[in-house]
Amino acid sequence: MAYTNKLTPYQKFASRIGYMGSGFLIAAQWTIDPLFYIIGFICVMIQTSSRKQWNLVVLNLNGLIAWISHLLG
Repeated sequence: MAYTNKLTPYQKFASRIGYMGSGFLIAAQWTIDPLFYIIGFICVMIQTSSRKQWNLVVLNLNGLIAWISHLLG
């Protein structure tokens, strides 16, 4: 017997936003544009927080703070 996790509509929407954020992070590696990194990390944080994966939220928050400081500095 396996447990199947049914996603709520919010979690499904957050997953789509997270996929878009992953696309921004991939595009940012080609351009090294801090704005792409910032947008990407915010989008992925929405996905990970909807799934309550707090270790990944903290990891993305670290990357977000680093790229914001790079943008401002």
